[in-house]
Formats: sequence, structure tokens, C-alpha cells
Amino acid sequence: MKHEFEYWYPVDLRCSGKDLIQNHLTFFIYNHCAMWAKRPDLWPRSIRANGHLLLNSAKMSKSEGNFMTLEEAVNKFSADGMRFCLADAGDSIEDANFVENMADAGILRLYTFIEWVKEVLASDATLRKGPKDSFTDTVFLSEISLKIQQTGDFYEKLLFKEALRTGFFELQAARDRYRELCGNPELGGECMHKDLVFHFIKVQTILLAPICPHVAEHVYQLLGNTESVVKASWPQASEVDYELLQSGEYLMEAAHTFRLQQKNMLNMGAKKSNIKTKEVEKSTKAVAWVAKTFPPWQMTILKTMKQLYIENNNVLPDNKVISSVLGKKESLKKYMKRAMPFAQMVKEKLIKIGDSAFNVKSDFDEKHVLEVNKTYLENTLDLENLEVKYSDSSDAPENVRNECCPGQPHITFLPSDTSLPLIIINPQAQKPYFQRELPLYDGDTVEKLIKRLRKTDLKLSSSKISLWRYKDPVLGPRLVPNYLQPTDNSIIMTPETMFSIDLEKKIIEYSEDRSKQMLGNSIIYIVQ
Repeated sequence: MKHEFEYWYPVDLRCSGKDLIQNHLTFFIYNHCAMWAKRPDLWPRSIRANGHLLLNSAKMSKSEGNFMTLEEAVNKFSADGMRFCLADAGDSIEDANFVENMADAGILRLYTFIEWVKEVLASDATLRKGPKDSFTDTVFLSEISLKIQQTGDFYEKLLFKEALRTGFFELQAARDRYRELCGNPELGGECMHKDLVFHFIKVQTILLAPICPHVAEHVYQLLGNTESVVKASWPQASEVDYELLQSGEYLMEAAHTFRLQQKNMLNMGAKKSNIKTKEVEKSTKAVAWVAKTFPPWQMTILKTMKQLYIENNNVLPDNKVISSVLGKKESLKKYMKRAMPFAQMVKEKLIKIGDSAFNVKSDFDEKHVLEVNKTYLENTLDLENLEVKYSDSSDAPENVRNECCPGQPHITFLPSDTSLPLIIINPQAQKPYFQRELPLYDGDTVEKLIKRLRKTDLKLSSSKISLWRYKDPVLGPRLVPNYLQPTDNSIIMTPETMFSIDLEKKIIEYSEDRSKQMLGNSIIYIVQ
């Protein structure tokens, strides 16, 4: 008994309900102090009290029928599904809420993660190799390192809901952002990096293991490990670049803002034109405006609020005081309607990021971030071309100069260039590809046209496509295609082949070796 006692004592952690704090747990401490007054090394090291468990937001009661046994829950949701939902139900002494719908959703998330890992392992040859130094790679690596640190801290504090939030939900969201930013290689994007993807899977598995050990063990074995995941070391986090994370968050917020502005523009265009059945034509070109500094009237507000912040012992006064002080500034007279909304935004920003809310410049190069990710922005906004300019340039509109500020880029959608319709035919028999009509702009190349074609049909996104012109642009489209030789009456075009259009005569021409030739109004595309 002495050996058994000395092996287990002292108690590292005592877990019990919050209703026992005032009696059992209190005397638990008293008794140990009384029995081993001279041996504090045998006293309890920590106690964790937890709240009660609600079932579907209601107190569990046999009389009311709102009850579920542990065996029933495991049979219904599986062991890991049960543990996942319990961890997500709540922490500390607040009552946890076990919601069956959330348990179902948790099981689906775990299943989706396992299936995604299988897909990655089956198609790892398509992933990118080489250096991991692109913007998306470095942001993703910093996000993984941050989640390792945060999740480890939460586990140490026994905050399992927070550990699940950072170690699963937010880490999965970081993976989704990385996948979205990489985009489709056929549309100008880059594949996800193989080493980074496998690093993410390993980290995700180990971070999830304390809560969902069976799922973690299964995924860990899928990666080719022979030992159990419980023997795996806690992943080492590399240095976190917080400025890089901030620039990544800025990019996603900018893309979201641009999409909203595009949607509003289309809705306004439809209302003005009274168009209900026909979709308003989207702009294919846009300019993203980035501010080097705040406009003069906003800089005045920032400097004034910073002064008030310092004079008031690093606390901003209420809005009445701020409004009164700003109202006395002569340079703000014509901006008073917008002054207080901007001041309120600064106050909210101060709560989130601290004193840097008063900075008049951004901590990173916003223009560089947008330019590096121009392909992603063009794809998500369905644009042919996106330019990035500073808001203080001579061609910037007046509203852009007054409203664009650091951290809040503005976008202007330009009128689309006039185009002519070009019919693109697929003559391959027994293939799921169809005839398309695409807009052709002056100066388009074969490469641009193929990219535009891929956007219209997701089945073409990973296929090799070649464009062919008819030998006879007038008679060629009228000939019945040869079943065995679909390109018999056509000639392949090089990626550098350029098209030109004549709007008055409605003629499409192509140029190869600096000579222009008639193209007609239709061509062929072959999918391999």
C-alpha cells in the first residue's frame, strides 16, 4: 500500500462538478493539509471544476424524457464524435451544452477530413515541389505555427473548447484559404506545395489526437507511420511572422470587399436598366486603389484621437468629448458627417490591435500584396485584367482619393472592351464537351482564350486544350467532321497567336508571323 501510495501521489489534477466546490473539494484540500502538514509535496497540485451538462439546451431529466446514456451516445455518434461534441460543448464552470445537431456536424467534419487526406495521398504527384517561398506558402506556414502555439497553450490550461477552435476549426480554415489562394494552375494559379500539405496533415492529426484519438490514429497510419500517434512528439512551431499573417488577412478582406462592390454594381446596373431576366454584363477590367496614407481629414482625426488617448491615460474619452474636440477643427468642417463614423471605426480598431490603430501608414506594402496575388483576385472576380494603383495618382477618381485609406482598398470596375462573339466547337465524338460562344476582345491570344474557355466549364479545368482554325474559314464550319480525324480540315494555332477584331465590319482576324488572316466566326477546340 505504501508503494502504491507513493507511486500515485501527489494528485496532479482533481476533476469534479462545480456543485462540490463549497463542500467536498474544499475539505479535499483541508484534509490533505491536516494529514501531511509537514509534507506539502503531497498536497493536491490542481483542481478543475466543471459545470453541468445540458442536452439540446435543456436540463437532462428522466421524468421529462430529455436523457441520453453514455452508451446510447457512443452508439449514435461514435466515440470520437461524442468526444468532439463534448469538447465543443463548453469549458470552465459554465454549463456545457451537448447539441445533437452539432454532434452530427462534427462527425461530418471528421469524415470530410479523412476523405480529403485520402484524396491528397492518391493525387500527391500533382502537388507542387521545390522551394516554399511564395506568398501563399509563407502565410500558410506562419498560420500553422501560430495554431500550434495557441492550441498547446489551451491544452495546458485544460480549455478544450478553445483548443478545438484553434487546433481544428481555425487550422482547417487556414487550409481552405491556402487552397483557395493557390487556385487552379490551369487558370494561372499554383498548386499547393506537397511538403506544406503533408506538414499540415501531420500537425492537424497530432493537435486533434487528445480529443479524437481514433480518427487521429487512423490518419496517422494513412501517412505511413508505423508507431501510434500517442508516441508522436508535439509539433515544433517555427517563428510566426505576424506582419505576414496581417497581410494575408488583409488580402482575404480585400477580396471579400471587392466581391461585395462588384455585386452592388451589378445590382445597381440591373435596377437602372430595369433588367430582370437578362443578366447584366460584368466588367472584365478593374483597378484596385491602395492608399499610401490616410486622406488629410482622416489624418487630422487620427492625430487628435491619439492626443486624447495619451492625455486620458491611454483611454479614449466618450464620443461626446471626441465629437466636441473634432468639431473645433477648421479643416474638418465639411467632413463632420463622416468624422464620427471614422472615429468610431478607430475606436473599434483600437480594441482589436491596440495603439497601432493610430498609425497613419500600413505596417506592410499593400500594393505588393495585391500585385503578388493578382491572379487570385482576377479569378475570384472573374476579370480579364486587374491593375493596382495608388490612390494619390493623377487618374484616381475624387471619391477614391477621399475614401481610400490604409487597410481599406477601393476597386473601380472599368467598362468592358467591345467584343465579337466567337463560336468554339468540339468535334470529338462521344465526349462530354459542347459548343461554346465566347466573347473575343481585340488583342486576345490563344492562351487567354483557353483560360476563358476553362472558366465556362469546370470539366476542362485540368485538361490539356488546343485550339484549331479552319483551313477554309467560310466552308470549314459547314463540312461534316470526320469521325476518326476531327481536325482533318483544320490547323493548330500556337499559344502566341493573336486575334484582332473589326467592330464595324464584324470581322475576326488572326496574326501569325506578323501577317493577318481571316479567321471566320468559329474555331475548333480539342481536349486531351
